[in-house]
Amino acid sequence: MSSGVTASPDQVSLGVLMAAVDRDVIDAAVAGCGAGAKRSDGKLPPHVVAYLTMALCLFPGDDYEEVATKVTGSLSRFGCWDASWTVPTASGITQARKRLGGKVMAEVFEGVAQAVATPGTRGAWLRGRRLVAIDGFEAELPDTPANAAEFGYAGSGTHRSAYPKARVVALAECGTHAFLAARVGAYGTGEQTLAQGLYPRLLGDELLTADRNFYSWDAWDTASRTGAALLWRAPGRLALPVARVLPDGTYLTVLVNPKVRGAGRRARILAAAEAGQDIRPEEAHLARVVEYDVPDRDGNGAGELIALLSTVTDPAEARADELAAAYHERWEEETANDQLKTHLRGPGKILRSRLPDLAHQEIWAWLTVHHALSVLIARAAEAADLDPDRISYTRALRIARRTATGTAGFSPSGLD
Repeated sequence: MSSGVTASPDQVSLGVLMAAVDRDVIDAAVAGCGAGAKRSDGKLPPHVVAYLTMALCLFPGDDYEEVATKVTGSLSRFGCWDASWTVPTASGITQARKRLGGKVMAEVFEGVAQAVATPGTRGAWLRGRRLVAIDGFEAELPDTPANAAEFGYAGSGTHRSAYPKARVVALAECGTHAFLAARVGAYGTGEQTLAQGLYPRLLGDELLTADRNFYSWDAWDTASRTGAALLWRAPGRLALPVARVLPDGTYLTVLVNPKVRGAGRRARILAAAEAGQDIRPEEAHLARVVEYDVPDRDGNGAGELIALLSTVTDPAEARADELAAAYHERWEEETANDQLKTHLRGPGKILRSRLPDLAHQEIWAWLTVHHALSVLIARAAEAADLDPDRISYTRALRIARRTATGTAGFSPSGLD
């Protein structure tokens, strides 16, 4: 992202997390998970623990007590902290996190992870369809027996990873990098398996982009039935028979359910598609194929042929070049993953939690903090009539860390 443009303080309320994650959302999540406040909670009732857990993700290099010291001023201003209380100890925060449990932060994320782009957000739309992407990443965890049993390692033997890894697959809004939904599992759980639980979350006004690793008949069938438009790269092994060539040079193909056996049945399905007749959705889906070459860097003719599959079958609804450009917007989720892991967490750093339930809690808090920052950046970009890509994530993160401490009284000239 460009480092030349940043958000200004008048677009940032005190405590970005407190502003983006409303207390009511946390209270609803606490109540829904049965984690309500108890007399023994003292100065660390559930809503305070939730904000502290998010603050731990915002300040990954600091220990528990240092983070608590930094954010109590901001918590006090929002009515979540009594200034007469002493800062809790690390063990006190750990015990409070255990009481809160892992599910509450998942519900908090669900409560805030809404679409961020407005009709005026640049790079977020294709002809009225919101561009979203699906992708996965890994999160390294402390090497404890409990984490190893819950999440597992990458590789085995001498090639085994140094730390247990959680696998996360998420839907993200391409224009703003905001995560909209996610699934968390063990490293051994495949991306396709986790993704299958995300497709029902798609909306009819969205266009989902996905790399070739996500394609399967079941995935395409589940996602297409939501009414969302799809734009996925086809895996090289997938047969794409030509049903009809369209005026713009793209063509229609038939994606046949692998359970349909026999060359004769498959031929009849293709013949029906060629004749413009309806095909049964439990047997096959009609898709438009957009093919184009990506030139090689060295100019030796070794470029790559890309074949895209789309449910947008009418060229009048989207030209081939528009679909090709929209597909490459899926790389914006790669940017979101980088923001999460390299900038917010820190390169090469593992998460804090030594117990699986707390690891789940931390991952959901991590995603929630990233969403809050995405909202901040998107609103600043909109106010300045810029593409959110032009806003420096590093500087926005710096502002968020300043405001979270309750020491946001700096002038516009002091942003460097």
